[in-house]
Amino acid sequence: MQFHHIPCSVKATYRPSGMDVSGGQSVYPLHRCKTIHLVRHAQGIHNVEGEKDHSAYLAQHLFDAHLTPLGWQQVDNLRKHVQTSGIFKKVELVITSPLLRCMQTAVGVFGGEDSTDGIDVPPLMVTDAGDSNHPAISSSNCPPFIAVEGCREHLGVHWCDKRRSISEYKPLFPAIDFSLIESDDDVLWEADVREKIEDVASRGIEFFKWLWTRKEKEIAIVTHSGLLTHTLAKFGDDCHPDVKSEICRRFQNCELRTMVLVDRSMVGSDSSATDYPGKNPSGEDAPSDVTCTTPDGLPN
Repeated sequence: MQFHHIPCSVKATYRPSGMDVSGGQSVYPLHRCKTIHLVRHAQGIHNVEGEKDHSAYLAQHLFDAHLTPLGWQQVDNLRKHVQTSGIFKKVELVITSPLLRCMQTAVGVFGGEDSTDGIDVPPLMVTDAGDSNHPAISSSNCPPFIAVEGCREHLGVHWCDKRRSISEYKPLFPAIDFSLIESDDDVLWEADVREKIEDVASRGIEFFKWLWTRKEKEIAIVTHSGLLTHTLAKFGDDCHPDVKSEICRRFQNCELRTMVLVDRSMVGSDSSATDYPGKNPSGEDAPSDVTCTTPDGLPN
């Protein structure tokens, strides 16, 4: 490979504003990045009825919709994937929307093996939680789980997107941490007001910003199609159109997509766990190209 000589001068470093001089690449410090595994919940009873008739989402009998038997099969298949791919061992935290279908998906995919007698830890999910006809799921040998309101589905009007009280959920999902949810009752959902799309996207962006308050670097997030669609549409405008499409395409039931979240605005405050300062022991270290300096006049 030949490297053409470029004189180190002001003319060589100047580029017209907006010109991409990196070939479409980006470089960021590792400690300003998080790996997020975005998961849409598996098939719920509302998905089946809504596919036939969209107005079914207005039906009260779909309140806090639970997974279908097919949905649980989707959960089992995704669980096999996260284990064989190595994702399971890397995830440090599982964040779930506090709706039944998301919590069922989250614990089914990322939880421990089916709970058995004699294990003295609270289960992630008790037997038959939410009409699941599913055995209890253990909280042993798996990441911690927390429920967060910020990653809920598009709020209002659709009864499937209204949650139960937290006091109802706790006995069903004993090992999920609900402490970040301030209100026991659902005070966010309104029967006659549908959340604006721009507000859904803003809420999703704020949720992503909140992730930088967490120390974990690899996080699984189990959430909803609407939240993912409207939030991710705000990203990728500075990328190739095909990359933008990868980011923004609609999630299928129980689809997992791994992405890197980058902190370009110093939102997070974590220092690097892998960088090494050098000069140990200290000594002279003038670079060979001492005539080439950085914009602040220091040797590079």
